[in-house]
Amino acid sequence: MADYEHLRIDTTADGVRTITLDRPDRLNAVNSALAFSVGDALADAGTDDAVRVVVITGAGRAFCAGLDLAEPPALPSVTRADRLDPYAWVGTWVQRVIACEKPVIAAVNGPAAGAGFGLALACDIRLLASSARMTAGYVRRGLSPDAGVTYFLPRHVGLARASDILLTGRDVDSSESLLIGLATMVIPDEEFGAMVASYASRLAAGAPIAQALTKRLLVQSFDRPLDAALRDELTQIKVCFGTRDVGEAMTAFREKRLPAFTGQ
Repeated sequence: MADYEHLRIDTTADGVRTITLDRPDRLNAVNSALAFSVGDALADAGTDDAVRVVVITGAGRAFCAGLDLAEPPALPSVTRADRLDPYAWVGTWVQRVIACEKPVIAAVNGPAAGAGFGLALACDIRLLASSARMTAGYVRRGLSPDAGVTYFLPRHVGLARASDILLTGRDVDSSESLLIGLATMVIPDEEFGAMVASYASRLAAGAPIAQALTKRLLVQSFDRPLDAALRDELTQIKVCFGTRDVGEAMTAFREKRLPAFTGQ
């Protein structure tokens, strides 16, 4: 596994990989090194069979404060492909979260703003510390959103709430995030690390193929008519029935024990 600048990477024995944005003195704001490190680390986690679950979090008291205005990322312009890249690093972050066929958890330990907000929105599950707050914030700087914010936010909270959050640029605290469906769970600050680890460990014990196929179905769910969704579901469950993990689950049920899934 590569070393990534401004990131800490840890993987537990049960396959939980934690990617920690590590610029705490800048509230994990994004400079050039961090911008490209995150995308590469997500790609690595997505292709590593030893990884069952990915957790993204921030060092210190913030998740990610968005763009570092004092040291903004420079877009690469070495090749024609670089110059014509329609996604840049912000789009790459989101695409690699979605392409990762493992559950991806945003462990939002503190403020998540701008691109950090977008990164959290793209994740499958958002666990928020009670003191955490999230904000798009772009309009405060005279900017329109990026990082998939206009795609994900209306899907999570509806168009009316998304319009309010984006057009005012206001902060959304953890209580409101839970109320409107932006947060999966809010955890007391003093219990945050332990409860995130416990949640991730439970996910890591799941059936990897079933989880990957479920994520595929969920990713396309808003863009598929019912007929296509039903057909896709049947196709994917047939794949699952052909795995050893289903046989293990049936045996474990009969033996009244927890299954030991292997991803086979």
